[in-house]
Amino acid sequence: MKKLINDPADVVADALKGMEAAHADLLRVSHEDRVIFRKDAPRQGKVGLVSGGGSGHEPLHGGFVGLGMLDAACAGEVFTSPVPDQIMAATRGVDGGAGVLHIVKNYTGDVMNFEMAAEMAAAESGTEVRAVVIDDDVAVQDSLYTAGRRGVGLTVLLEKIVGAAAEAGQSLDEVESLAKRVNEQGRSMGLALTSCTVPAAGKPTFDLPDDEVEIGVGIHGEPGRSREPMAPASELAARLVEPVLEDLPGDGPVIAFVNGMGGTPLIELYIVYREVARILEGAGVTIARSLVGNYITSLEMAGCSVTLLRADEAMLGLWDAPVHTPGLRWGR
Repeated sequence: MKKLINDPADVVADALKGMEAAHADLLRVSHEDRVIFRKDAPRQGKVGLVSGGGSGHEPLHGGFVGLGMLDAACAGEVFTSPVPDQIMAATRGVDGGAGVLHIVKNYTGDVMNFEMAAEMAAAESGTEVRAVVIDDDVAVQDSLYTAGRRGVGLTVLLEKIVGAAAEAGQSLDEVESLAKRVNEQGRSMGLALTSCTVPAAGKPTFDLPDDEVEIGVGIHGEPGRSREPMAPASELAARLVEPVLEDLPGDGPVIAFVNGMGGTPLIELYIVYREVARILEGAGVTIARSLVGNYITSLEMAGCSVTLLRADEAMLGLWDAPVHTPGLRWGR
């Protein structure tokens, strides 16, 4: 294992110190609780947005804390859910009196711990907490870590759109309804070219021969639909887009998101995006907005995912609204 770390046991703590040092103008970090806060949180009268999950998926979630996105993010150990006390501290720290929305990827530990934290917040201070559980992965119905579909790439799009709504002063009811609508209208699927290595494990999570790809892999290295021979980008893009389109509800334009898993260079992601755009054009689907890059990663895994979100004019307006976070910035 070759990694730019000090001690495997200190990876998350050291990374949080680095984030704080690099983005002190945007963030403050509670190192005891391992929670990244927007610097001006809590904002009075604003719905607080809290997300989080296992570390190793950066910039998700901490890199999306700031104006127009999240108010706080909880950092669990690598590929491990944050604990209820962390989530409770985040909820308490963003409560501006308008309620709090938890944005939760559908993994068993995450769902359970966020539910416990919401109950604790209600009992302690009467804070009204709602939750949306993201389950956009079309690859498999159940996985090693889930009951139902996994939460993957749509998380980034949802946090941006819902973050803009909360920034604009929408109510908890409105923000929750929007979050659920985004989740219902987005679908994703990914593939892996290589495994990744969790620092504490010191060895690859799974074995994948050089001449094979894992189709439908999860963001923790969970198995997908199949292992298949390596193929040109055009064929691999089709293996992702076609199942997503088959499951995507409604009609109308989409936000198209090609995401890197951490170890794939941007030049290759743009090749994939070109193929995705070609397939969508052939299917009569208009791309209204696009995003290409490494936004929800799996440490150094090589591979990518494709997310499509049916987006109406209201969603597109929220997508275009200003955002200023370490991982996503425009409009300022």
